[in-house]
Parts: sequence; structure tokens; C-alpha cells
Amino acid sequence: MTALGFLYPGHSAEDDYPRMEQMLGSDIRLQVVHTDIGEDAHRVDALLEMGSPARLAAGVEELRLSGAEAVVWACTSGSFVHGWEGAHDQVRALARTAGLPASSTSFAFAHAAREVGAACVAIAATYPDDVAAHFTAFLKSAGLEVVATRGSGIITAAEVGTWGRDEVFALARAGDHPDADALLLPDTALHTAAYVRDLEASVGKPVLTANQVTVWEALRLAERRINAPELGSLFTKEPVVQAEGTPRG
Repeated sequence: MTALGFLYPGHSAEDDYPRMEQMLGSDIRLQVVHTDIGEDAHRVDALLEMGSPARLAAGVEELRLSGAEAVVWACTSGSFVHGWEGAHDQVRALARTAGLPASSTSFAFAHAAREVGAACVAIAATYPDDVAAHFTAFLKSAGLEVVATRGSGIITAAEVGTWGRDEVFALARAGDHPDADALLLPDTALHTAAYVRDLEASVGKPVLTANQVTVWEALRLAERRINAPELGSLFTKEPVVQAEGTPRG
């Protein structure tokens, strides 16, 4: 059994995690602890406070007691808004507090893009344009070329959490770019776990979504490799451990 811990801000699309747990197989457990979101706003000052050390530390003890082997701050905007160095500081502080390997969704995107061989990416974001620009800058600091960034102007995670399949596919189509090696959808408030494979078929390239890469990053920290094709190209890399119930060959 591999137990993985996630600090998730508020309540929006956390039901993606039990869904992904089912996709990954019976020996993976995804433990979600909700952090206090403070003001629900995709606004820089609110996001900086959302990812503050005190808010993250509050959920750490519950994750430690759950037996988690690694912890990921399951929030993209609440990590990249701190900038490249600030996001590193955030993760280092989390690792010290938890006594566990730690990361965040922003770093998960950078690592996952390399995993699928994407040097150039397009961003289809739910955020206002100024917040999306911070994610673009973060990825550029990670060495990725961002060929297009599209914001959607959504202010609250609560609204994003109401989006269904049609809205997600419209976002992906609007934000894709022909020169991009992969398409990124960076908001853990967005339900995507059920759609990744179909999204990739729709745009014809790897699609990386926030909750998907967050779980992959936790597995990476725990040194687990899982083959779960329902979760897209990111989860079909060799060498793999076959997910339960997934056909071989």
C-alpha cells in the first residue's frame, strides 16, 4: 500500500481524487485534507495568503497520521503566484513541517511536461489574464516555452467547480495552439479526471490537468510508476506498474 497526501484548498473538485484512486488500483490510497481557503478569489493577494505557511501547516498533522509517504500542495495558483523562488521556499517549508517529501501542483506541471516530452506548451486557464500570466512566467522559469496562454476571467474556485464536460472541452479547444507539444489546464478546482483521455483525443496531443499532474507528482515523490491509460499520456510511460484491471499489451 502506498499512501499519498494532498493539501487541497477548500471544496471544488476534490471528488477527482477518489475517482483517480479507483483508476490507479487498490494499492494506492489518496488522502485529501482540506485547507482553509480564506477569500475565494483568483486574485494575487488572496492567492498569496491561501498558500501561506500557516494555512498549509494546519493540515499537515492529519496527513502525517494518515501514513502518507509524500505530500503535495494541490493548488496551482496558490503556488505559482509566489514566483519560481517563492514556490521553492513554499515547498521546502512544507517538507520541513511534514517531515516528508513535498511538492506543489505548479512544480508537478513542470515535471509532467518533461515526462511527456513537451518543450513547448499552451495554457488554457480558468483564471483572469493577470493570474494566468504568472503561470506563464513560472513555466518559463522552469525552462518551458509557452506558445499561447488563454485566460477565462473566472474569479472564484467555487464557480470553476461547477463546470462540466462541455465547459472543459470548450476551454481546451479555445486554449490549444498548433505549435504546442502539450496542452495544460491549470486549476485544481476544475473537474478533469473523467475527461483526460477524451481531451487528448480531441486535441491530438498530451493534455495535462491540475489534479492529474498533482497525483502523478505524489507518485513520483513516492517512487511509484503506474500505468493508468484513462488518465492520459502522462500515465502510460515505461517502465510501469500496471494499474489493477487495465489490459496488458
